[in-house]
Amino acid sequence: MPFGEVTITLEDVATLTGLAIDGDAVIVDIPNEDWSAMCLRLLGQAPTDLCGGVIQITWLRETFDELPLSASPETTEQFARAYALSLMGGVLFSDRSGGSVHLQYLLLVEDWRRAGRFAWGAAVLSYLYREMGRSALQMTASSSLGGDFGGWSALLMIWTWERFPHTSPLHAVTGAQITQDAVPRGLRWLPAQPRQHGDQFYLYKLWFDECTTFVVSI
Repeated sequence: MPFGEVTITLEDVATLTGLAIDGDAVIVDIPNEDWSAMCLRLLGQAPTDLCGGVIQITWLRETFDELPLSASPETTEQFARAYALSLMGGVLFSDRSGGSVHLQYLLLVEDWRRAGRFAWGAAVLSYLYREMGRSALQMTASSSLGGDFGGWSALLMIWTWERFPHTSPLHAVTGAQITQDAVPRGLRWLPAQPRQHGDQFYLYKLWFDECTTFVVSI
């Protein structure tokens, strides 16, 4: 049987994550207003150390940690936008900084109806390709054996386990069962009860559940 090349496709993204691959293109426009003013308008708050439109994800998570029980509809939307921004910057469209996100992504969830029409899956895949390409070019230029890259790394890992099951760490977990009918399909590689809070499986399941549940719901 001849050997060929395999790669992540849009069908893989739709099947494994449940994210939409059809819809409006995810295009970020540069706002006409000041970054701080936009942050105040869409989030209700702005950090004092905001520089060049880049915001720290830790500030988002600490500031919008828990929605008050008496929150108004406007406050609820602001918390939801902060949550979405932290997911986009920390997981879906993460960069190699690992701790910051540009406020330009906030415009994607300014209008929730518009956000629900985006092809999020296609955007996630194209961003991941770009990041892996950049990393490969840097490795070639520096003759390095390894390099960091941004994007949703959990998607790459789960795709690898789906296509090459023998590489999955799940096979090394005693008593682990692979659920065949999981929806989306990628969840079948993540045990329902990870061994401990700091487990690699726990992190992947947390990110996977949050991203698929949130993006699909909008």
